[in-house]
Amino acid sequence: CVRWQGCREAAPDVARGASSVIGRERVLARRSQAGWRRKVGLALVLAAMLWLVGLFRFVAEIPRAAPDDPGAADAIVVVTGGGGRLRAGLEMLAAGRGGKLFVSGVYRGVDVEALLRLSQQSPRELECCIVLGYSADDTRGNAGETATWMASESYRSLWLVTANYHMQRSLLEFRRAMPEARIAAYPVAPAEVILESWWLWPGTAQLIVWEYCKYLIALARGWLPG
Repeated sequence: CVRWQGCREAAPDVARGASSVIGRERVLARRSQAGWRRKVGLALVLAAMLWLVGLFRFVAEIPRAAPDDPGAADAIVVVTGGGGRLRAGLEMLAAGRGGKLFVSGVYRGVDVEALLRLSQQSPRELECCIVLGYSADDTRGNAGETATWMASESYRSLWLVTANYHMQRSLLEFRRAMPEARIAAYPVAPAEVILESWWLWPGTAQLIVWEYCKYLIALARGWLPG
């Protein structure tokens, strides 16, 4: 009886002890979760700040104008996409800035004469020196297609003609595809892309943010193995 009575008296103490342990564990778990959430939140805020700083740096490095007096290269390469790129490439070809003009990313079925008509140039003047590439459907493809053509011509230098906001990603991809080639930028400034106070213009802001994201993806791809 004495033993039984002792057990009965000790039972509440054991229960209180177990409850206290469970309570402490729950408090520690809540604190751990709160700490984890704070760390994740801080990391997200830091990542957003870095992304934003990178965006403004990206915009600051967009070339505002083409070189005043570009020298000559083996070839002139135009990445299709509008914004006066083809016209600029044709003007450079006519001025003797390159031996041939390679237009990358042309839709199948479009020939040289059609492109020249669109650019209001005479086919007889330039048709012999223009080569069209049909296999590329993105900037990385443009770089690969151009690298294959450059190798077939034994060319080692080129002028790269594309829109100014697209130039940084283009140079990144082209230099990866042709590390030994000399690649010079000839940016074209589309009239509809307003870089001054760009964040006030929804169309420009959307275009630049999207291009910056694609540039980051291209940059990250270079860090991946293979």
